[in-house]
Amino acid sequence: MNDYIKATFTIDPVDEDRCDVLAALLAEAGFESFEQTGTGVVAYAPSGDYSDERVEEALGQFCFDSRVTWEHEFIEGRDWNEEWEKNYFTPMVIADRCVIHSTFHKDYPKMEYDIVIDPKMAFGTGHHETTCLMVEQILREDMRGKSVLDMGTGTGILAMLASKCGASHAVGIEIDEFAFQNTLENVKLNAVENVEMLLGDASLLKPTMQFDYVIANINRNIITADIDRYAMVLREGGIMLLSGFYESDIPVVMEAARPLGLSEVLHNVKKSWTMLMLTKK
Repeated sequence: MNDYIKATFTIDPVDEDRCDVLAALLAEAGFESFEQTGTGVVAYAPSGDYSDERVEEALGQFCFDSRVTWEHEFIEGRDWNEEWEKNYFTPMVIADRCVIHSTFHKDYPKMEYDIVIDPKMAFGTGHHETTCLMVEQILREDMRGKSVLDMGTGTGILAMLASKCGASHAVGIEIDEFAFQNTLENVKLNAVENVEMLLGDASLLKPTMQFDYVIANINRNIITADIDRYAMVLREGGIMLLSGFYESDIPVVMEAARPLGLSEVLHNVKKSWTMLMLTKK
């Protein structure tokens, strides 16, 4: 059963930057979905990944001069797709070329690229700045005939978009079993036959697996821990797109990337979140 913990955080004083930073810290503490409110953040974590200790550690890293109070409740497994329909997920248009919507949406614009997802609490509806940054960059790239790896694929949105942009083959890897099952459903909804989904983490990657693009929208700690495996499967001259962290985190990521022959090409920013493009020489 997909039971969750709902934690409500009140920040005083509160602003958007404080909410974004708290959400990033909570993501590293096992939370995977967030709603910004007028007083702070509501966050959701699978019940098996939640602990008070991890929350307290995250709050201990909150660097703003604000008072943060919180409470949590257990939420029994339910139809999360219905919850998203009622409360969170609305159609999203990115770069006037891609529309992201769900099966329950009837009123959305027609675009060059159409992505259908039923998120069910998996991260990646396009609404978060990091997903939006990644979608925008994929739309700028020439994916025709390229092989793509999407680490921490979530809803599968980035792997599916790469496929629709002409990639010859896309592989998505997701560690959370419930999110993985959701991704399989989304792949069927989009009828993308050249997208393969795998359940697991970076340990699945082998030197014989080679990709033209490696994409990872996760968080800084996981990226820096696994970037050596990402580099291992990235072809020489290939492109790595990384997000899930702040622009201020780029030096930390680059410290792990440079010894692997990776160099920065560019980075883009939305509300302090960043998308970092690297190439392998």
